[in-house]
Amino acid sequence: MNRNMELFKAMLIAGAGGFLGTCLRYLIGVFAKHWCSGTFPLGTFIVNALGCFVIGLVCGLSEKSGMLNGNHVLLLATGFCGGFTTFSAFANEAWVLGSKGDMLLSVFYIAASVMVGIACVWLGRVLLN
Repeated sequence: MNRNMELFKAMLIAGAGGFLGTCLRYLIGVFAKHWCSGTFPLGTFIVNALGCFVIGLVCGLSEKSGMLNGNHVLLLATGFCGGFTTFSAFANEAWVLGSKGDMLLSVFYIAASVMVGIACVWLGRVLLN
């Protein structure tokens, strides 16, 4: 299979997982509004926690047992978890940095991501005013 076809196949696999993750994220958000009438963003909280758990399982199964191949990881970690929540990828990357002994870089990545993310949300909102 040529490189372009491999790339196209990978995009379809990731896209299929992303579609399912996005749909489930939407449904959890809808149901969470019925479960929690307060201001706490329960839907986002649940999605982020579940996404982190799923990406941990997927990456762990792939790395430790070899039960999942590259296409499985592409479908479930990149696609499903990516469509479900990008927070799961962020949390996994921070964990990988720390687990490889680069704790300072992991802490920097976490702090910088949160601060820059909030600053970018603020900037985007300010530019509209």
